[in-house]
Amino acid sequence: MKLRGRPPHDDVLTPAEWRVLQFVRHGLSDSKIARLHGISVDAVKFHTENIRGKLQLKHRDALRAWRGVPKTSNLNRALNGEKTMSSPENAVGLGPIGQISRTVKDIQRSEQWYGKVLGLPHLYTFGKLAFFDCDGTRLFLNETPDAGNESILYLRVEDIQSTYDELQRRGVEFTGAPHMIHKHGDGTEEWMAFFKDLEDRPMAIMSQVPNK
Repeated sequence: MKLRGRPPHDDVLTPAEWRVLQFVRHGLSDSKIARLHGISVDAVKFHTENIRGKLQLKHRDALRAWRGVPKTSNLNRALNGEKTMSSPENAVGLGPIGQISRTVKDIQRSEQWYGKVLGLPHLYTFGKLAFFDCDGTRLFLNETPDAGNESILYLRVEDIQSTYDELQRRGVEFTGAPHMIHKHGDGTEEWMAFFKDLEDRPMAIMSQVPNK
């Protein structure tokens, strides 16, 4: 007789439990996990309790600290020697900044503004999260009703004057014209121009002009 039900998994957690656990590790509440995962809050709580039981962990904070990795993940294969990770001499292996996070009040309007107005390449959108490429650094936009003051984003451009003109043509309101803020010993000039995003926070375009 063929047994009914879900097929057995050879991992400590099911794929659905791994997905919920990763959201818990990211610090999301049950309601946010439910919205992103497309399930009910009760289902999230059910999965969380099952995960805690399987791992014999007493509380939610312990889930965030647990170091387990899914068997099917690239990281698990790397940890098991299928590809080389950082060497022992450079175990930390810190490199360039990979992603910058910024909150926004309306993800759809922001997706249009950052993508169409500023011209940043759109990578993908997942629920209330949107990702753009800033020449190798990923910009992560997260919709939240209480978007507030955050770090200024300085975007490098080749020709600050032309970029300034084009962004003005697209409706971007600058607080002032491009201006030189510093001149290095070798004659290289640093130029910047500031403008506001949809939440009225400062951003800037910047350009280094060498002494030719």
